[in-house]
Amino acid sequence: MADLFIPIFIAFVMIFAMIKGVDAYSAFVKGAKGALPLMASLMPFIIAMFVAVELFRNSGLSGYLCNFLSPVFKVLHIPVELCELTLIRPFSSNAAYVLLKDIYAKFGVDSYVGNCASVIVGSSDTIFYISSIYFSSTSVKKTMLTIPIALVCNVFCTIIACFCCRFI
Repeated sequence: MADLFIPIFIAFVMIFAMIKGVDAYSAFVKGAKGALPLMASLMPFIIAMFVAVELFRNSGLSGYLCNFLSPVFKVLHIPVELCELTLIRPFSSNAAYVLLKDIYAKFGVDSYVGNCASVIVGSSDTIFYISSIYFSSTSVKKTMLTIPIALVCNVFCTIIACFCCRFI
């Protein structure tokens, strides 16, 4: 059934467009034309985010930060092995998925650490990436508390994820 979802959805859109009298192809082309300038304006923010994540990981700063934060993780009952994942996830989902794969390879998918990592990746988001794209494409100017509140929510998400995984 899942294999048929996209073809059924496309057919539904085409039928709906015919009922409404809309030229679906022209509307699609017009939307694609409008997306090109948006992508061009977003590209510097996306590239900057990718470079920052790679510098963070390859410079060794993530390792030093994880060593520094490991007592806090122990107090919060979060496995220390998830420190780099929780630090990288707000910046890049691709890097988080690479770390998730490494965690699976090292600890197994059914381990406590693997379960916690899965729930953390599934229930948190790339705060800085989404914020940079959203704020660069809108006229919102009052953004002072957005990222700190999102980061606090991300920390609570991590704590609750590990708490819940203890009972799985």
